[in-house]
Amino acid sequence: MLFMVRIKVELPGDMDPAQVEALGEAELERAIELIQAGRMRKVWRIIGERSNFSIWEAPSLEEFHADISSLPLHPWMSVDVTPMIEHPATKGYEERVGPFPTI
Repeated sequence: MLFMVRIKVELPGDMDPAQVEALGEAELERAIELIQAGRMRKVWRIIGERSNFSIWEAPSLEEFHADISSLPLHPWMSVDVTPMIEHPATKGYEERVGPFPTI
């Protein structure tokens, strides 16, 4: 199952900068694990915000939920999830032209 995800992080303004830094490092470590596991497929930063768009893959909704919940910044996140399926144009392109270009 593929998911398009928008994550917005809102940390308290009075959070200790050392804690912010430690959370950022822990978040990066967990993201690396999820990327290497093939769960987080791609991530883009939204300019001017502490937020991102990403593409995730998981075998079930429960496993996807567990992956998102495992992120160290999860307590400060709002997460919008859109399940996705392949568009017919992709299959048509691949039948006529070959592999669909990747980004």
